[in-house]
Amino acid sequence: MKRVVVVGNGMVGYKFCEKLRKKASHEAFSVTVFGEECRPAYDRVRLSAWFSGTSVDELTLAPAQWYAENQVDLRCGELVTHIDREQRVLRTHRGTEVSYDYLVLATGSAAFVPPVPGVEKRGVFVYRTIEDLEAISAFGKDCRRAAVMGGGLLGLEAAKAVLDMGLEPHVVELAPRLMPRQLDQAGSDALQSRLEALGIHIHLGKQTKEITGNGHLDALVFGDGTQLDVDMLVISAGIKPRDELARQFGLAVGPRGGVVVDDHMRTSDSHIYAIGEVALHEGMIYGLVAPGYAMAETVVDHLLGESKPFQSTDLSTKLKLIGVDVASFGDAFAETEPSTPIIFQNAREGLYQRLNLSADGKRLLGGILVGDAGAYGQLSALAKSGATLPPHPEDLLLGPRGGGEGSASQGVENLPDDVTVCSCENVTKGMLCSAVKDGTAQSVGDLKKCTKAGTGCGGCMPMVTDLYHTTLASMGKRVRKVICEHLDYTRQELFDLIHIKEIRSYDDLLTQYGKGDGCEVCKPAVASILASLWNDPILLQDTIQDSNDRYLANIQRGGTYSVVPRIAGGEITPDKLIVIGQVAKKYGLYTKITGGQRIDLFGARLDQLPDIWEELIHAGFESGHAYGKSLRTVKSCVGSTWCRYGLHDSVSFAIEIENRYKGLRSPHKLKSAVSGCIRECAEAQSKDFGIIATEKGWNLFVGGNGGAKPQHAQILARDVDKETCIRYIDRFLMFYIKTAEPLMRTATWLNKLDGGLEYLRDVVVNDCLGIGEELERMMAQTLEVYKCEWKEVVENPELRARFTHFVNADEPDPTLAYVPMRDQKIPAKGAW
Repeated sequence: MKRVVVVGNGMVGYKFCEKLRKKASHEAFSVTVFGEECRPAYDRVRLSAWFSGTSVDELTLAPAQWYAENQVDLRCGELVTHIDREQRVLRTHRGTEVSYDYLVLATGSAAFVPPVPGVEKRGVFVYRTIEDLEAISAFGKDCRRAAVMGGGLLGLEAAKAVLDMGLEPHVVELAPRLMPRQLDQAGSDALQSRLEALGIHIHLGKQTKEITGNGHLDALVFGDGTQLDVDMLVISAGIKPRDELARQFGLAVGPRGGVVVDDHMRTSDSHIYAIGEVALHEGMIYGLVAPGYAMAETVVDHLLGESKPFQSTDLSTKLKLIGVDVASFGDAFAETEPSTPIIFQNAREGLYQRLNLSADGKRLLGGILVGDAGAYGQLSALAKSGATLPPHPEDLLLGPRGGGEGSASQGVENLPDDVTVCSCENVTKGMLCSAVKDGTAQSVGDLKKCTKAGTGCGGCMPMVTDLYHTTLASMGKRVRKVICEHLDYTRQELFDLIHIKEIRSYDDLLTQYGKGDGCEVCKPAVASILASLWNDPILLQDTIQDSNDRYLANIQRGGTYSVVPRIAGGEITPDKLIVIGQVAKKYGLYTKITGGQRIDLFGARLDQLPDIWEELIHAGFESGHAYGKSLRTVKSCVGSTWCRYGLHDSVSFAIEIENRYKGLRSPHKLKSAVSGCIRECAEAQSKDFGIIATEKGWNLFVGGNGGAKPQHAQILARDVDKETCIRYIDRFLMFYIKTAEPLMRTATWLNKLDGGLEYLRDVVVNDCLGIGEELERMMAQTLEVYKCEWKEVVENPELRARFTHFVNADEPDPTLAYVPMRDQKIPAKGAW
């Protein structure tokens, strides 16, 4: 029996043990693992989740029991201090001596701390271990403002932690852009705008020269002479390999650190291997988990006599940074060969997507995605496979011509079997499909368990799920697109279950029909269903569908909020108009009439929101739900009341429609319009549902959107009277709410609906399923319980108390800054 000793029990050290035990018999190798920390290996990739309630047990990759069951001798809290390479013996700080035949160094890395004067002061932390997080959390209870040094992946994760603690976060980055190794300037700009909209202050091109304070830090002084006053500093400026043992006992190391290894991960001592962030392969230190896992597998194969050399690993990565999708893959910066970029950018939405095509336009080389990385899995696989692109590669971003979903998802089943889907575990498409076809995987959860795909960073899960469903469909089996591994139901099944069983909370649903603690996929999906069915005030729910629901307002640039009262149909009395003006003047709010015929007020502080709404509600206004996945506006022209072309009273009908469906929660936002004639001044055919007057009545259009993928609405019913039109809208909206996936607009839902518009017409108009009256009854029940959410907050002291900027003080945010523009104010440049 060969004796294998592993020094380091991080993610890569654990993965080595798992792969060795999976491939080799227990009799062939004995395994001993020394871990410096006091607990088994845990998921450092998801470390920030600890601040939002994820427990250490949930982050743990495998409990101590797993090591015992697999005959792995785990020694936690024990530091290796000496290696005798001649005798092949190592010693620990406790005096333990262990002999080895092969030694695997998986000591990982430590946080890089720049040599800045004052770095030793109290209040300065690094962001690396559970203990670091516990110390940050304890210290942060007495702080208001915290800085994070580093604007890369680790730094932005730390900024999320600061935000989750309720502190005012500042990110300080030496480079001129965020995530300089993954994003180009435009991608970084898009990410920056999204982060700033969440209240995170970004400081670029700042070199910290000194940390000031008398024992406790109080400010960072920069090279340009400016300074930033803070109560706490979290350093997350990079990593340095933990190569102390290798240096001390004569192994070859690189000039800038790292244990030099060959293609089989062997060090300068053939009996010692190095893997993960401590290993230097061809001058490269890999700071991602996927290359570390590949190195672990390389060593296992070499120990078993197989010669599979480690190759430079794909550095593609997909993350959700503070709720913002960010991904880069392949040749993201177009550096390897001549290329032509395709770029889609929406600065208003903080959306940036770039694809780098080969010079002949036939291959995808790489790309960058910010704001929407839903197609990452397919795009990354296309880049790896070198497959020929469709005739119009721009469709990969913008969707097929004629509207509908993007075609990046259409070719998942056409990719070659040897394309790597999960880089962390080196799982190919063929391996996944085989597990489904031979019956090993009966669910997406099974597929993860038996192949390990998706158990690393998780970025491949959309593609893994698609492959599972398309493989089942190719076998002629029924496909159930369940919400997630915690709730083994489709959205429609959950909707019916919640409705029939009258379940009123997420926790009750999970207790009765789910497992585990839930996740960020099922929580907002269930929140949407609960809101659509019961229409309880959103702040009384235990989960929310959208982060803006937390404060019943959209957070804007600079950390302020918008106030949007409902103005049904765009009609407003002079008295109400005066009140809006008075409120805007009193609180110094930027005022704008929007395209949806409402007056938006911008620049409100969080603590001002209840006071502002109290005055508006007293004047007869209600919440405009600009923050919710619900009905936003019903736009109208002046119709027959004033227009000489108007056929019917479109204003009155629009007001009736808006007042009927106000507060109706749905999978995505809803917009509507009523035009008084075919001249279409209200632009009804660009709405989720629109109504146009005819000489005989009204035409009803559905499924139009004006977002990033514009699509005209399609006519559902012609020349119907007002009562019939409302009945059809009730049925249409409730059928959409009942069957659409989370965050799916009506246009996308209609495109995906089997049978399309004809089937929808059969259901809504012809009542082919016999559910018309039930849909109407469900709508009536939902509308009957409507309450203005802001009125509930104003009249409820407990809810009102939530609207404070600091969790431990009543003072307003002192950092908000504005500049004048056309007799109003806007956020200062530094706050953008």
